[in-house]
Amino acid sequence: MRFLPRLPKFTQRISHLGIMRVIHHGVQPLSWGDLYHLLFTLPWPQLLGLLFVAYGGLNLIFAGIYTLGGDCIANAEPGSFRDAFFFSVQTMATIGYGAMYPTTAYSNFWVVIEVFVGLLAVAMATGLMFARFSRPTARVIFSDRLVICPYNGVPTLMLRTANQRGNLILEAQINVVVILPEVTPENHKLRRLYDLNLVRSSTPILSLSWMVMHPIDSPSPLFGMTATDLYECQAQFIVTLTGLDETVGQLIHTRHQYQAQDIDWQAQFVDVLTVLPNGDRKIDYAHFHDTIPLVPVPPAD
Repeated sequence: MRFLPRLPKFTQRISHLGIMRVIHHGVQPLSWGDLYHLLFTLPWPQLLGLLFVAYGGLNLIFAGIYTLGGDCIANAEPGSFRDAFFFSVQTMATIGYGAMYPTTAYSNFWVVIEVFVGLLAVAMATGLMFARFSRPTARVIFSDRLVICPYNGVPTLMLRTANQRGNLILEAQINVVVILPEVTPENHKLRRLYDLNLVRSSTPILSLSWMVMHPIDSPSPLFGMTATDLYECQAQFIVTLTGLDETVGQLIHTRHQYQAQDIDWQAQFVDVLTVLPNGDRKIDYAHFHDTIPLVPVPPAD
C-alpha cells in the first residue's frame, strides 16, 4: 500500500501595514522557532498576562506533584494542595523561608527539577524583558495629510515630520515610495513600487520639523496624474525614516503610510514654527496636521 506524504497544515494570519490590514492566507502555522518573535511582538498587557498564566500554571503542576507524594513536605498538612502550592512558589523563586522543606527522596527529586525549571524560566523572562526595554524606539510624528501645491512653479508633493523627543536624531534618512498598479504587455498584473525623488532626503540633525518634498515633474511617476487617477488606481505612499538616536547611540527607524484619499490638492500646511524674541524656536504640535487652501499669488504688474 502506497502512503501519501502528509501535507503541511496551513493557516491565516493578519498583519498591519499602517492603517491597512494584510491577510496572509495559506501560510504555514507558527513553530517553536517563532516563539521568541511572537513574545517579542506581543503587546505588553498580553505578554504580562501570558507570563502570569505560565507562572501560575507551572506552580499548579508542581503543587499537584507534591500532593501526590503524600506527607513529603515538613510543616505542611498532608494532602493539602494549598500548602503544596505555596511550597512550590517558594521553591521556584528559591526564597527558602525554612518553614516548609522537603523530607523525602520523592520531594527532594521534584524540588531539584522545579528549581532547574524556575532558573530557566527566570533567565528567559529576564532576557525577554531586557530586550524589550532596551530596544530603541522612535517618537517621530508624521503629518496625517499629504499636500500637492506649486513650489517654485512646479507641482510638489509634500509631507511633514518631526521628532517629538527633546533629543536629536543624527544622520536622518527618509525614503518615500508610491505603489501603483502595472499591467505588462504579457498581461502580468502587479503592484509596482516607485521611488520618489526628494528635494532633500537626508539631514545631519532632526530637531525641528522637516518638510519632505517631491517635485512632480516629467521624471516623476505621478506626472500628469489627477486626484481621480490616484484614487482609482488605489495609490499608496510608504514613508520610512531612519537615523541615529544621540541619547542611546542606536539606530532607530519608523514608517508611515498614506492612501490617495489622504492628499489635499492645492493646499499647504499651517506654519507651526515660531521664532521667539530671544532666538528660541517653538513648534506648535497642536496644528502640526492642519492644512489650509492655497491662496493664489496675484501676478506682478
